[in-house]
Amino acid sequence: MNRDDDWPNSRASETPMSGGDLVLPVSALNRAIANVLERAFPLAWIAGEVSNFTRAASGHWYFSIKDASAQIRCVMFRGRAQYADFTPREGDRIEVRALVAMYEPRGELQLNVEQVRRTGQGRLFEAFLKLKQQLESEGLFDAQRKRALPTHPRAIGVVTSLAAAALRDVVTTLVRRAPHVPVIVYPAPVQGADSAQRLREMVERAGRRDEVDVLIVCRGGGSIEDLWSFNDEALARAIASSPIPVVSGVGHETDFTIADFAADVRAPTPTGAAELASPQRALLVRELGHHHAQLARALERGIERRAQQIDWLARRLVSPAERLARQRQQLDQWATRLARAARGTTQHARARFALLDMRWRRQRPDLAAEIARIAQARARLTQSFERAHERRLACVRELRARAELLSPRRTLERGYAAVLDAKGHAVRDPRALERGRRVTVHLADGSADIGITDVQPRLDTEF
Repeated sequence: MNRDDDWPNSRASETPMSGGDLVLPVSALNRAIANVLERAFPLAWIAGEVSNFTRAASGHWYFSIKDASAQIRCVMFRGRAQYADFTPREGDRIEVRALVAMYEPRGELQLNVEQVRRTGQGRLFEAFLKLKQQLESEGLFDAQRKRALPTHPRAIGVVTSLAAAALRDVVTTLVRRAPHVPVIVYPAPVQGADSAQRLREMVERAGRRDEVDVLIVCRGGGSIEDLWSFNDEALARAIASSPIPVVSGVGHETDFTIADFAADVRAPTPTGAAELASPQRALLVRELGHHHAQLARALERGIERRAQQIDWLARRLVSPAERLARQRQQLDQWATRLARAARGTTQHARARFALLDMRWRRQRPDLAAEIARIAQARARLTQSFERAHERRLACVRELRARAELLSPRRTLERGYAAVLDAKGHAVRDPRALERGRRVTVHLADGSADIGITDVQPRLDTEF
């Protein structure tokens, strides 16, 4: 590489010195470094874990990628970012296709990303998902175990660092909304080696001391490494088992930690957690005034009702003599009504008895008339039976005469004969008569067995 080619060609940027040395402005030096980097490092794929991801209002993406021993800043402009298949998140392991460049105004080395693809979710994020799945399967995040926050807390506890900006935001919000509610701070570091243990100890201490009605666990935003203390399993179990309702306000609205899922209520920011945990004093004063007006109106109406009741009772208050006279008059009226009612009941019963007696007499049967009616019916039945018997006898005699006319004996009496063979079958065909056979001939006055000696068949049908 020719070193002279890397310097700017414009002579206007050079500043000659008395000794003849060339002096470059910072902007020219940064531009030269950028040119060297662009020529020395072509477009390449770089792998790493996402950290400090930010989407600017302009649509550009700013983040860092890192490995176990180093990290580098990256920028992906909106024209490239809008074609990405996904939006990287904290802890995602990705591969970027980028150019090594220099951000000249600040002299910072960065990668200008043209393409991004997913290669994994990163070690920290994988651990986060594994712990989240484990605790969720144990029911630690069930909605049924979440407790409602008290409407009017007597005191509010805050677990965070004394040096955290989140504490100032929370206290400012609580003072503005509910200056009458005392605030107790349980100090603990929010990041570092033993921060998760200290946070857990403060949550447990607040539960043992039982001096607050709601507990806020909070800190400001940061990368997944900065918020990792709030992904501790022991801290999550301490929050879930706390006898005090817990509000989690860790990071920004896009940040999620295990503590958020274990808490009874999750707020997007520490300020939001303070707003959820505290009642608004102005609303309380307004509500108190409304209740005071309602109570005054109810008291006034009650006094008016009692005054009317006293007037009514005063009108009912009479002397004992007048009261006895009224009761005696009322007793006489009741005696008159009772006697009238007794007479009316007796008369009504007698009239009803007379009516029933008349109906019974009208419905009582006449035995003589009924006996005569039965005798007439019996005579008609006997006559009807005799006429039917005579009709059936006449019919039988007619059928007998018809049967006599159709009897074979009547046919024999007219001069006919019936010829039967030895088996008793009637002989109808002359060819069935053979010589030597015997037949039986039935006549009108008897029958005779005849032996056939000669047969002359005649096939004509004339009689």
